[in-house]
Formats: sequence, C-alpha cells, structure tokens
Amino acid sequence: MNFWSERRAAAGHGDEAARPVPPPPGPPPELYREPQPPQFYDWQYEEGLAPQAAAPQAAPREEDEGRCADPWRPLVVGTPVPRFDPRPPGGLSYRPDTVCDGWSTAELDLRLASVRGYQHRYDGRPREDDAAAAWDPDSGTVLFAVADGVSDARQPHIGSQLACRAAVDEMSAQVRASQGRVTEWRKVLQMIHWQLRAQAGRILGLPQEAEVAETADLLATTLVAGVATPTAEGVAVGLLWVGDSGIWQIKHDRLYPMKGGKQAGADGLVSSAVQPLPYVPAEPGRFDFVLEPGTVLLVGTDGFGDPVGDGRGDVGRLFADQLRKPVPPLGFAHLLDFSRETFDDDRTLLALWPRSPGTGGRR
Repeated sequence: MNFWSERRAAAGHGDEAARPVPPPPGPPPELYREPQPPQFYDWQYEEGLAPQAAAPQAAPREEDEGRCADPWRPLVVGTPVPRFDPRPPGGLSYRPDTVCDGWSTAELDLRLASVRGYQHRYDGRPREDDAAAAWDPDSGTVLFAVADGVSDARQPHIGSQLACRAAVDEMSAQVRASQGRVTEWRKVLQMIHWQLRAQAGRILGLPQEAEVAETADLLATTLVAGVATPTAEGVAVGLLWVGDSGIWQIKHDRLYPMKGGKQAGADGLVSSAVQPLPYVPAEPGRFDFVLEPGTVLLVGTDGFGDPVGDGRGDVGRLFADQLRKPVPPLGFAHLLDFSRETFDDDRTLLALWPRSPGTGGRR
C-alpha cells in the first residue's frame, strides 16, 4: 500500500475499483463475452491446452516482436510502465524481488507469488508484501496467509513476514487439535499481536514488548488468513482479514470480488487508510463458504486488487482467462508481474483450485 493508490483515485485512475460490485454471476450467455485475442504461454502449447495451429494473423506489432525476443518480458495491460533496471533493496534487507511457490494435494492445487512493485524497484526499497502456505496431512487442510506491510511503517517488510508465519503457525496448531478446523479465529490475531509487539521490542532494544503504537509505527501490516479443508460436501473455506487485502473468485470464466479490499467513501473516492495489525479490531472480517468444483479462490493484497477493481476490466479478464487451470509457479509469478501504468504497488496473490473428484484428484 502507498499514497499512489489514493492519488490515483483522486485523479480518476481508480474508477474500476469505485464502480459498483456486481453480484456473483451465473453462466454467461453465448454472446456475452467480447471477442478477445487469445494469449498462451509456451507450457500451454506443450500440455495441449493451446491450439497447435493458428489461423493467419496480421503482421506482428512492435511489442509482440519484443516479446518473441524476450519471453519473460512483463505482460502489458493498457499503457505499460516504462522499462528500467530494478535497484537492489537498500538497508539490511535481503528479501528477494520475487518469490513463488506451487504444489498440489489430492484435493487442491495451490499457487503463490509475491513480486516487488515497480515503485519499490525504482526506489530501491524492499518488497513489503509477504505470504505463507502449509498443509496438514492428517486432515488434508491447506493453510495460508497473505500480508501487506503498511508503507508508512518503518520496517513493514518485517511486519508482513512475521504476521504470515505467526498466523500459519497458530492455525496449524488449531487444525491439528480440531480435525481440520480453526476454532478460535480471534486467537490467531492475538498471537500475531503479541508476536509483532515482541519483535518490535527486540528491534528497539527494549527489555519487554513494545507498546501498540510503537509497534504499529515500526511493523504495521494488513492480513488475510484462511484454511481450506476437504469435506464430503466440498472444500470448506474459512477466512479472516484485517485491512484492505481482498478475496476474489473466478467462476463461469469471470473474476469477481467476494470480501475485503478497498471500500469507496461517500464522495466516491477509494481511500488507502486502514487500521492494521498490531491493532486487533473488535469485529475483524470473517467469511466461510464452500469452494465449488470449477471455481478458483484468489487471495491477494491491494497491489493486485487495485488494478483488478470489480473484475470487469482488462486485468480481471486477463486473470480470469489465464487462471482457468493451474499454471506453473514461475508462470504464475510472471503473470502477476504484468505492466500497467500507475499500478506500481507490491503484488501478492494466492490461488486455490479444487481438483476434480472421482479421478484421483486429477483434472
């Protein structure tokens, strides 16, 4: 998160996020979708997911020729960010520019990526987002957390990393004790609260935990944490969030927001103001639902949520098209690193696909 989001909204660049959110869609009629030129990765051709022969096309554009020469060049949506060589993060940070992960259980496919935003690459600041995921073999539960360090804090990258790991550790303990369920969501936040205060005390050289205000000044972060447990009725998902990170779903080839994210005020502008952890809200966001076969759960920071908006724009269509099936972890990170002018915040995204029943979990 940074002040660019609020400035974009004030300048009219955040109009996608400010539009009314549509209800969950039903199956679209045959002529609903506007024809879009297909985009395929090399791995999709290798796995037979893309056509082997293409119809004659117009002469390639300059940007297409550049992509042929550099297949890892960021995908361009609208007007791209000017290209430049990222600067190394300053200070004592050793956080990588990009991280990604991906694995599958019998019931779920998971992909995760966190990429440094173009603004932080240009400024030489570390990636402030983080994510973590784990698996409980006894219940088959997948546990995950996504966090966005608040840019106004002094060490937000430490806060986001600690919040993710503390959340997954506490959820894992509860899942093991309760056959796949988190029974005390508030305890998850309380554990993060004390972990952040203890870490702030160590950084500040204090003999005890730092006060809440001191901790927020140093390590403030948002959070979305959740579990996905296979059951006879489907994959039961439980989610908890603090701040403006969000939750989306891809269904019937469309991406739409479910919970969280930025909210428009009475004036129609979208604010970046949040009350992050270590503050524990009286009523944190909570949501439980069943993840249906053929749908995709997305959990991400506002670096993803701001350009996606209500899911009906170019970025929403790009992700709805490319994430119909699990992609390789490196391809997932590459997709998340798309280039679009004015959207330059760190981006972190986690995706879960339920695997088809009756076929050994395979799609």
